[in-house]
Parts: sequence; structure tokens; C-alpha cells
Amino acid sequence: MWFLVRLYLPICAAVLVGALASFGLGRPWVQHRFKRPLHKTLPALLGRFLFLIGVPISIVNFLHRADLSGGVFFAPMVAWVTMALALLCSRFWIRPQLRHWSRPAQGTFSLATMLGNTGYIGFPVVLLLPQLGPDYFGWALFYDVLGTILGAYVVGVILAARFSQGSTATPTRWHDNLKELAKNPTILAFVVGLALRPVPFPALLDIILNGFAWSMVMLSLVLMGMRLQQLQSWGNLKPAMAAVGIRMVLLPLIVGMGLTALGMVGPARLVMVLQAGMPSAFATLVLSETYNLDRELAVTCVGVSSVLLLLTLPLWLWGFCTW
Repeated sequence: MWFLVRLYLPICAAVLVGALASFGLGRPWVQHRFKRPLHKTLPALLGRFLFLIGVPISIVNFLHRADLSGGVFFAPMVAWVTMALALLCSRFWIRPQLRHWSRPAQGTFSLATMLGNTGYIGFPVVLLLPQLGPDYFGWALFYDVLGTILGAYVVGVILAARFSQGSTATPTRWHDNLKELAKNPTILAFVVGLALRPVPFPALLDIILNGFAWSMVMLSLVLMGMRLQQLQSWGNLKPAMAAVGIRMVLLPLIVGMGLTALGMVGPARLVMVLQAGMPSAFATLVLSETYNLDRELAVTCVGVSSVLLLLTLPLWLWGFCTW
């Protein structure tokens, strides 16, 4: 039970700090004093900083320390199988009641079940768990970079464009998506981190990088709290709960049982189960807004799944953790 306290305390504290900061910055007297909506501009700047600098440097640091032995390259395969299962389950759920679902709602539902927050939430969870930590960060990183990120930029964009209704967004071509992938700082940091693994870092640089990386882990949770506090629409609870049930209960259960049947046990299996059961990604909301899908459903899925993570984590820890 102590490890749950060790995990939940920093996560909840950081998210709460972010939520309170966003709430305080949104007060009228604060906005009047600074003449700008700080509760909107600050999270945007913080997210940009993490995207361009914080997360990439953290990836280089943790990748330099991670153990990449034991079939870590298997992680992206698990990610793609999980996303394929998510799409299959989402269509299976929608089909009997197809006439009650608009095309934008179908697209958002599928995206919410397919794309998990394996970066901003998945990374901290794996790093903060005493059973896992930096030694098994490589599994989470490969799952996210070669699985979730590629899935969002390729399959996610194709899916969003297919279910778009009256979108004003210009359809993107496949090579445009590849260009965006090539410019993604996370993927660039992934490549640099792999290249620098054989290079020993000076002791002082190693200490500084590690301290910076851990501070970025906590800062990403603060940003998550800011974004959650600003979610204003919690409608469409019934379809959102269905999407979250597939995303955070059914998929990790199938992944865990499947990996166990294949003979995979131990921490690596736990990382795959946890990543498969992460909350719906904010990329769902971004794609829904860009392609004019059901934004209200996207907001509800992200909000509900992020809150329910505190309830589902113990299930996977007790079910797939080897003590």
C-alpha cells in the first residue's frame, strides 16, 4: 500500500498545484491587473516549453539511463496491436446503434479509445513507480514514440479526416504528416538519445540533466492539472464512459492477458499494461477541434479518463505486478 502513496502523492500534488494555479490566474482581479488572460497564455507557453525543450531533454536523460535489453523493441508492436484493438472495439460498440451516432461523434469516440496519454501521464507513472523507475523507462518511451505518436500523426489524422463533417481544415497529405513527424522534438530527442547512449556523460552534467528531467516530469503533471481545470464541458457522459471503459479497462486487460499467454512477465509486462490503460490523450481534443468532430465528447472523455486513472491504477498494479 505504501507504494500507492508514493505514487499518488506526487501525482496528485502536482496536478492539484496546476489546477489551483489555473483557477487563481483566471480570477477577474488577476486578469485585470495583468491585462491578459494568464490562465490561458501560461499553460500554452508551458506546454510549448515542455514540447520543445523540457520533454526532449528529459527523454535524452532517461534514455541514456534506461535498460534497453530484454526485447524493448517489442513495445511498439504492443502499442500498434492495442490501437488496432481499440478501433475494432469502438466500431463494435457503435455499430448496433449506428443511426444514433453522428459521424463527428463516431470519429471522436474512436480517437478517444485509440489514443492514450502515454507521454505526459504514462512517463511520470512509470518513472515514479518503485517497481519500475528509470530502468524500465525505455519500454514506455518506445511504446509512446513509435506507437502512440506515430498512431496520432498517421492513423489519427486519417481517421479524423474521414469522419470530419463540414471541416474547414485543409486535408493533409501523407508526406505532410511524415514531415511533421520528422520535425517532432520528441522523435528527434529519441534519435539523439539512442545515439548518445554509448557516450559517458561527465558527472556534473549527468546530475544536472537528471535533476532537470525529474523537474520536467513534475512540471508536465502541473500542466495536466491546468488543462483539466479549464475543461468546461462534461456532457455526453454515457458515450464517454463507454470509450473510457474500452480505453482503460478492456484494452489493458486484453494486453496483460495476451502478454502473459506469450510468456512475458515482470516489470516489462506491467509497463505495457499501464501504457495500454492510460487516459484518453489530449491529442483527441486537438484532432476533434481541427477536423470539426465532437469536441464536447472529446473533452468529456479526456476529463473522465484522467480522473478515473486513480481508480484503475491499483487494479493493474495488483493484477500484473510481480512482487
